[in-house]
Amino acid sequence: MKVRSVAVSRLFGMFDHFVDIRPEGLTLIHSPNGYGKSMFIRMIFLVLRGDVDELKRTPFSRFDMSFTDDTNLIIENAAGELRIQMQRNRITSEMTPEDLKMLCEVTYMSSERLVIKKLDGRLVPALEAYAAELSDRINDAKENISLAKIKGNYMNGDELVFFSKDLKAKLDFIKEAGFEAEIPAGMKFPPHRHDVNTDHDDYLNLVHSLSDFVKRNYFLAESIVVFKDIINDLLIGKKVSINDKGTIGIRLNDGTSLPLNRLSSGEKQIFVIIYRILFHTAPGSIVLIDEPEISLHVSWQQTLSSTFLDIARLRDLQIIVATHSPQIIHDKWDLTNELRADRA
Repeated sequence: MKVRSVAVSRLFGMFDHFVDIRPEGLTLIHSPNGYGKSMFIRMIFLVLRGDVDELKRTPFSRFDMSFTDDTNLIIENAAGELRIQMQRNRITSEMTPEDLKMLCEVTYMSSERLVIKKLDGRLVPALEAYAAELSDRINDAKENISLAKIKGNYMNGDELVFFSKDLKAKLDFIKEAGFEAEIPAGMKFPPHRHDVNTDHDDYLNLVHSLSDFVKRNYFLAESIVVFKDIINDLLIGKKVSINDKGTIGIRLNDGTSLPLNRLSSGEKQIFVIIYRILFHTAPGSIVLIDEPEISLHVSWQQTLSSTFLDIARLRDLQIIVATHSPQIIHDKWDLTNELRADRA
């Protein structure tokens, strides 16, 4: 289920806003300062997180969200008391905060995204925390490269050879991310027809075990490869790399190592934004990004919308961006909604 549109009435007691949300890809929202675009996308986050306490503290009278299955969420705010309902085919049912959490997965990035709060209350640089997190995930994957014994559906020789070739391409892609499955000694992969005819059952079991390995590791591998490709395409004079221990680092063209904390503020912004979309967002989710243009040169701003579109298509995401920058919009005005000063 995708979001089709969002509307809010009397935001700050003044503004009525309506935004069409693209079911696939990217939606851009722009307006002058003070019209509430940051609050608008934050409200989407609060609703989908079921954070009714924070919603009660937000000045608005009504929030409407329509979905592609023809359901409509209506939240009315009367003096800080919320009434939450879902409407479909003229039938209305009451909703709880827990019900709201079940509507859509959501990732939200505020404009203050370079620092995060840990569970113990400490504030730490986001880049440092995400680098440690990625290292843990990679090392965990490498510690679990042994193949599980999986039994699956029967395949004849032709089916087995064909399926193995497709599986080999995925295994090679995972290897590009830095880890690979352990093929049992004495077995070739992908097998030739003769191998399958000779040891059909062993190769059938191997194919199912490798399929399980791909299922467990492909998302992480894809995230790593795409992350490196996007970042390295933008960086000048340096490259992001991940070593055998899963440690992410930066190397200058002369081979010198550069600590992550020495990156420019714009480079840090790009790292954090792309990392969170790829590693913290489940396929089919909504991603909300406030002012991605912060600290970015015009040339990077102009490429960012296309990058968001590519990731959205890859992961079936709805990405909603609030921005001041015409450079972020660039040639994507057909994807853009303007919040106007239509006072309630």
